[in-house]
Amino acid sequence: MSTAPFPYKLVATDLDGTLLRSDDTVSRRTRDALAAVTAAGAAHIVVTGRAVPWTRHILDDLGYDGLAVCGQGAQVYHAGEHRLLTSLTLDRQLAGLALSKLEAEVGPLALAASQDGLDGEVLIAPGYRAQGGPLPYVPMKDPAELWAAPLNKLYIQHPVLGDDELTRAARATVGGLVDVVMAGPGIVEILPLGLSKATGLSLAARRLGVRGADTIAFGDMPNDIPMFGWAAHGVAMANAHDELKAVAQEITASNDDDGIAVVLEQLLAA
Repeated sequence: MSTAPFPYKLVATDLDGTLLRSDDTVSRRTRDALAAVTAAGAAHIVVTGRAVPWTRHILDDLGYDGLAVCGQGAQVYHAGEHRLLTSLTLDRQLAGLALSKLEAEVGPLALAASQDGLDGEVLIAPGYRAQGGPLPYVPMKDPAELWAAPLNKLYIQHPVLGDDELTRAARATVGGLVDVVMAGPGIVEILPLGLSKATGLSLAARRLGVRGADTIAFGDMPNDIPMFGWAAHGVAMANAHDELKAVAQEITASNDDDGIAVVLEQLLAA
């Protein structure tokens, strides 16, 4: 292996579809590659759409004690200290207005909401198709529960429109009030205007004294596009959405085939 320094000071990785395999685990090969990168002096930051309560157990399992960017950039979390360093919430009045305008355009939506904070719950309204797996959520009985506590984002689904169609319709209708991202299959989100993974990552990187020009980023979905725009080098997984592949500097193997490790090992050996 080369003794040359690792060419980046920061490695930013999305979580679902990128760092995590389809069974929600991180492979030994990928763990070893990230350990080698950090031993070479670079920092690793997880940058995920998941809010902290849905991310914390994964970070703990990895023995991860650095910074993580959660909630599509809304939260900068110190994993080692189990505390939030920054947290941006969605204006609930503005979000309600955006939903009203959007439903007037496309018809009724099924909703879910991610509450702010270290222990914020994900509330699921009737009709919302929750993702399978171990992540906890709380069914809502009264629609007023949706607005009862500070939120970092809303999830929206439509009975007919697909994810890409719903995202385009929402951006066209309410894009001046809120941001709208497609973060995975069945996951279209309403966020505070101007929020992205890039804004959260830039805050975390500033705390580490690192710039976008020092960063390589890995992702798989359109919500990773701003992060690729901020980083010096964006690497899309083989399983990535076509919109992300179109702006990536490089395409690696899939999340199930250790795509992150493939690139990092090449860089370490260069």
